[in-house]
Amino acid sequence: MFQYEFVIKGLLGAVFASITAGLAGTYIVSRRMVFLSGGITHASFGGIGIGYFAGINPVVGAAVFSIISALGVEYLSVRQKIREDSAIGILWAFGMATGIIFIYLTPGYSPNLLSYLFGSILTVTYGDLIALGIMSVILILYFGFFYRTILYISFDEVFARTYSKYVNIFKYITTSLIALTIVLNIRMAGVVLVISLLTIPPNIAMLVSRNYVRIVLLSVVAGFIGTAAGYTISYFAGIPVGATIIFTLVILWGIVKILLRFSVRIRSKSLYTKIHTVA
Repeated sequence: MFQYEFVIKGLLGAVFASITAGLAGTYIVSRRMVFLSGGITHASFGGIGIGYFAGINPVVGAAVFSIISALGVEYLSVRQKIREDSAIGILWAFGMATGIIFIYLTPGYSPNLLSYLFGSILTVTYGDLIALGIMSVILILYFGFFYRTILYISFDEVFARTYSKYVNIFKYITTSLIALTIVLNIRMAGVVLVISLLTIPPNIAMLVSRNYVRIVLLSVVAGFIGTAAGYTISYFAGIPVGATIIFTLVILWGIVKILLRFSVRIRSKSLYTKIHTVA
């Protein structure tokens, strides 16, 4: 297995994807931005279509389209000109429609979109790895330097505004970074499933801890375990990689949930026994 170059590249991609998804995903889940992130994900398909039509890298088109869309929704929600869920619904549909139209208008053979829709870690290039690596460093530095502000925005935006007068700027920057993270991880899980890659690991971590830093670290670990395990299973079973990774992460979430429930029952029973023994 490890004698193949694409396997090594896939595992490196899993490492970087886990780091970016762990950092960005914790913010998404904490701030309850899952629906917004889903809108950004599907809007990126419009950028992919425009990229193919213009003859540029589809990932570049997706990145630009996603950032503009994300900032647009954030701006509208701040100005309260339109309800956020309505703006996201419009964005979601517009992105998918734009992508389909421009792909149809692209001259020549229709491009293979399966790797963008459902992901294909096997097709990860060195360029993708470099981009994910740079994104990992940027997110680590950004969340490290502005940890408290991001923490306050995640859980209590009103208090965050008493701590910093640049809350809106931080929201715009963080949303842009999330949009980039989503686009760069599309190769791993695809437009359809990438949001799960960003939200399941933090939810696993939140079952175990309530500390923000620990949640981020546990999200990275859970993301890597699920991604590496799913990648290995798909390699030997010959089934789609992106779907297998998400399936594995869901199973991992279920296992942790069950183990914690049993742990609570055992501790409760032990405490009950001790009380009756003393009595």
